[in-house]
Amino acid sequence: MRLARMLVIGVAATAAVGLAAAPAVAAPTDTTTVTFDVTAGTLDIDAPASADLGAGAPGTTIAGSLGAVTVTDARASGDASWEASVTSTVFTTGTGTPSQTILATEVEYWSGPATATTGNGTFTPGQATSDDAEPLDNVTPVVAFSHVGGTGNNSATWNPGIIVNVPLGAEAGTYTGTVTHSVA
Repeated sequence: MRLARMLVIGVAATAAVGLAAAPAVAAPTDTTTVTFDVTAGTLDIDAPASADLGAGAPGTTIAGSLGAVTVTDARASGDASWEASVTSTVFTTGTGTPSQTILATEVEYWSGPATATTGNGTFTPGQATSDDAEPLDNVTPVVAFSHVGGTGNNSATWNPGIIVNVPLGAEAGTYTGTVTHSVA
């Protein structure tokens, strides 16, 4: 009985070693589920937060630059056309009485040429030179820059100039207003 028991233990031990040493069986295929998001591209415009044009007396002009304005079109569109426009509020100092107000129409805007562009299509300044400057308005937008045609992503940067025609009756003070660029 003792020999039979040892044989059973020996066979069991050999079987266990044989199972442990057997090669693993490989899976013939395996799958991976893959996910990702495609986000909608945007059409954005970026302009400086502030600009100081300097100083001038009543009856003169004060001219200066707003700083770089950039349109970035990341819509990857088949027709990548857009138009940037600009409006202005009135400029006031003190309490904003008539003699402390400079109307938006007394402020002229000119985009100048592009300082940088990317992508294809035609980029066109709204006003190529200071001689082409247009009076701003607080209701009706002035075309600042445009892009026609082309496909895919694109961008344009320009450095617009402002010319303030200071009225003869303007009171002394620091005048503040808002120039707003939009793109569509």
